[in-house]
Order: sequence, then structure tokens, then C-alpha cells
Amino acid sequence: MKTPMAVRRRAERDARGRHPTARRQPDGRGPRARHRRVSPLFGLLVVLGFGLSLYGLVMVLSASSGDALGGGDPWTSFRRQALWLLAGLIAALFTSRLDYRLWRERLAVPLLVVTAALLVLVLVPSIGLEVNGARRWIGVGGFTFQPSELAKLALIIWIADMVTRRNRDVGDLSSTLLPVLLWTGGFAVLLVAEPDLGTAIVVCTVVFVVLFMAGASLQHLWLLGGATACMALTLAWLAPYRRERLLAFTDPWADPLESGYQTVQAGVALANGGVSGVGLGASRGKWGFLPEAQTDFIYAIVAEEFGLIGGLSVLLAFVLIGGAGYLVANRMRQRDPFASLVAVGITTWIVLQAFVNIGAVVGALPITGVTLPFLSAGGSSLVVTMAGFGVLLNIASHVE
Repeated sequence: MKTPMAVRRRAERDARGRHPTARRQPDGRGPRARHRRVSPLFGLLVVLGFGLSLYGLVMVLSASSGDALGGGDPWTSFRRQALWLLAGLIAALFTSRLDYRLWRERLAVPLLVVTAALLVLVLVPSIGLEVNGARRWIGVGGFTFQPSELAKLALIIWIADMVTRRNRDVGDLSSTLLPVLLWTGGFAVLLVAEPDLGTAIVVCTVVFVVLFMAGASLQHLWLLGGATACMALTLAWLAPYRRERLLAFTDPWADPLESGYQTVQAGVALANGGVSGVGLGASRGKWGFLPEAQTDFIYAIVAEEFGLIGGLSVLLAFVLIGGAGYLVANRMRQRDPFASLVAVGITTWIVLQAFVNIGAVVGALPITGVTLPFLSAGGSSLVVTMAGFGVLLNIASHVE
């Protein structure tokens, strides 16, 4: 029969984790730390995201070899993209290790305010850099940054925080929807002023999806969506170059040497690729025929060099990212609505932007000028996308 003292001692051993049946370290000095089981969704997202980014680096090297035609160094874009990829990997590692709850507790509002200030500063002639009639970059020395990329992440995190804090009032127009609409509308106006209508449309669509998943009133969402669509069409029609893009989308062969040139040349590259492609580095479109071959139209180079198989593989990768991201959001829905909405927003941002870019390349959508996430050359887009992807990975790491 055990004495009360023996029972108490055994309870103390159990509390310290020294029960004889407890898992011990190899040297027997105590319980072995239990490691949280990593969800397969986390592993899938890691493989897809970083696999696409490395693949994009290879394709930037291939697509930028056409720079040699003008006497330039074909390695310049590759070296620059490699440095941006390194910065993006560091950003993704940092945000994937940073507890996502800190974004809500300390960073949501400061990030939103800083982003708004940067979007205003980029329009100041002495600060913002103008390239091809657009003022979208802030330059410091040889470093340039595009605040519109940061606007996507800042709005997603702040809106997720806003609607979860006021969950019972998410359908109320004045207390929840009005602040969201004011900030989103303000960002959209600043983006259109750059001008960057494509990014403004992506931002508004992502906000629409986040509000829908948060349970906002369908009546309000339909009004918001209809008003946004009408405004986008009006702005596209009023600007001559945007109107040309719309007309070129309906019939690119009506003006194949001017407004329809990019669409036609992208189609030629896709046709040259066939089923299996012409081989890595053998693209003909990049040799002065296809403008923006390493940025907005890098998918055309992928499809030409790797054919239908390569093009569908990239498309499948984004479909899988979307499926995995939405599964993460669904599994976190009851446990942490904020994390769920952030996962929805980031997943929608990456997948929507990918399909808008690919749709423009294949002629299914008008050309908007948005980049292909992970693949297109461009520092701001790559670093911010990977930082946002790191937040998604951190949320996925909490899925059982």
C-alpha cells in the first residue's frame, strides 16, 4: 500500500515530466521535447512557392538573354533578380517564423499608415520616379521600390483585423464596412493616379473576397462589386492607352503592329512552343519580338520553351497553391478567424494576380500590366509576394 508521501512524490514527478513512461532524451536526463507535427499543407506550400521562385530565376535568365541584341549584358537582369530572390527568401523566412498574431496586435495599423504615406509620396515629382509615363516607384540611390505591392499585404492584414474585431457588426455599413471601403477606395484612387489600374482592380477584388468570407451582407457586396466594375470600365475607356488595350483585346489583329502587337507576339510564342516546347533558351520571341519578355510576358517564354506541358505545369502549381491556401483558411476558421481571413486574402492575391497575368498572355483577358507572382522579373513584386507567402506559411504551420 502506497503512503500519502509516495503518492505526492509520484505526482511531483509527473508534473516535472519524469514519469517512467515519459519519453526521455537519449542521455536519460529528462523528457524529450515534443515536436509539433507539420501539416502536409505546409510542406506543399513550401515546395510550390520556393520551387516557382527558383524556376522564375531560370526563366528570367533565359528571357533576358535578348538584352544582348542592344549591346547590353544578358547577365545583368539575372544578377539583379538573384539578389531580389535572396532578399525575398530572407523576407519569407522572417515572416514565416514571426507569429502571425503579432501582425494583428502590433503591426496592422502601422503597416497600413506607412503604406498610405508611401503611396502619396510616390506621386510627388521630386520623390517618385516616372518611367514610361507612370509614376510608381520611389528611388533611393540605385534602389527602387514600388509601394503598390505593399498595399496588397497591408490592406489584407488590416481588413482581417478590422472585421474579426467587429465580427458581430461585419454586416453593418457604418461601423465596419464604411472604414474598410474608405481605406480601400483611398488606396484605389492613389493607385489609379500613378496610373496602375491593374493593381487597383486586384486590390479591390481581394478585399471583396475577404469581406465575403467574413460574412458581409451580400447586398452590400453586390453594390460594391457593381460600382467597382463600372468605375474600372469607365476609367479604362477614358484613358486613350487603356481604351486601345480594350479594343486590342477584342480584336488584336485589327492593329497587329501597334495596340495589338504584344497580344499577337505572345500568341506567336505560344504557337511556336507547341506541346513540348522548343527547349530552354531557344525562344525566338525574346529576341526583340516580344516586349516585356522577362516581366509581364514571361509566361509566354515559359510556354514557348517548354510548350503546353510547361505552361500547364505552371498553371497547375498556382491551382495547387490556391487549393492548399484555402484549405489552410478553412481549417483555421473556427480556431482563429483572423488567421483564416489573412490566409484567404493572401491566397486570393497570389492566385488572382497569376490568372490575370496568364489570361492577358493567352489573350483571354485585356493586358493590365500586373506581374506573374514568383516568376516575373521585378524586385518589389517578388520580395513583397514572398513576404506575404511567408505569413501564409506561418499560418499553415499552426494547422493540425
